[in-house]
Amino acid sequence: MPPALPAGRDLRLDFFRGVALWLIYLDHVPANVTSWLSTRSYGFSDATEIFLFISGYSAAFVYGREMRDRGVVVAGARILKRAWQIYVAHIFLFMVYMAEIAYVAATFDNPLYSEEMGIFNFLKQPDVTLVQAMLLKFKPANMDILPVYIVVLIGFAPTLWVLLRTPTLALAGSVALYALTWRFDWSLPAYPTGTWELNPFAWQLMFVFGAWCALGGAERIAPIARSRPVVALAALYLALAFTIALSWHAPRLASYVPRWFSEWMYPINREDLDVLRFAHFLALAVVTLRFIPRDWAGLASPLARPVILCGQNSLEVFCFGIFLSFAGHFAMVEISDRIWMQVCVAVGGIAAMAGLATMITWYKESERTKPGPHPLLRSADGAGGDA
Repeated sequence: MPPALPAGRDLRLDFFRGVALWLIYLDHVPANVTSWLSTRSYGFSDATEIFLFISGYSAAFVYGREMRDRGVVVAGARILKRAWQIYVAHIFLFMVYMAEIAYVAATFDNPLYSEEMGIFNFLKQPDVTLVQAMLLKFKPANMDILPVYIVVLIGFAPTLWVLLRTPTLALAGSVALYALTWRFDWSLPAYPTGTWELNPFAWQLMFVFGAWCALGGAERIAPIARSRPVVALAALYLALAFTIALSWHAPRLASYVPRWFSEWMYPINREDLDVLRFAHFLALAVVTLRFIPRDWAGLASPLARPVILCGQNSLEVFCFGIFLSFAGHFAMVEISDRIWMQVCVAVGGIAAMAGLATMITWYKESERTKPGPHPLLRSADGAGGDA
């Protein structure tokens, strides 16, 4: 029997994707004290896992219904269209980002900006580097998430077709690809050297797992995930990860970590989505679902609305956050790097992201109130932001 699609909009998806976007912004501003609010400061995973999981969940919700109602061809075309939209957004962001960094580096005669943000090759060979950027091989600092999203979406149509028929088989195939990636060191080449900072062959597991949960997987594992032993085990794992993370900043604590344990654990590979990172995300999800149900009153709070709106307009807010992150870095280098400036950069950037999300939402709602159909806006998904 095909899995049932979830009914209605789960605002938790919007809320936590908005939180992920805010944390990604804070993580992208170097030497910012507010980055301690990020999950990466207290464990093995970071906001990237949250963002890709919810993106997979949303994509399955939107295009799964489309595939059932209108067929594989139409749904596949819509998925590829979405991949193209994200690709165009990525290239546009790339050009704006390069212009921003190059202008600041030239105006303030500080070549360190170019080196720190990884655009030295672009300034040296803009023609070649631009072609490599269009091929998704060249990516400056902080621009590694959207290319993974694009690649995963390109191959999502056949995966979704299997998910709708035999979801367990689809998830098993994703796990198999993940394992083979680790076994044979599969990856995609980067320019000028090396491989992608986020390997799509490994990170697809996060996306597909989110899609699997959306198509009934979450309901099937809910009794296990909500059981006291599992919640206790998840809390214990989070506590262990927290202790290990603290040892990275306090050398005295590092001395208490057994050597054999360190040799087994390190390095915790971000590029290939280390198992410890995936397990940390699962533990966070278990504890979160235990204390934040779907009808959580906090979602209706005015304080939650800016976060939710950011999650509902994730592509635009993400791109804007990348632009703002370098602006914040510039302000801290050229004006002041004291704590008051770090807090201002964090608060100001998040406020700007929330303001953009509010403006986009207002515009969409005003378009919907116009007489006559508007197909482009009428087809907006109901799964928590753009898929």
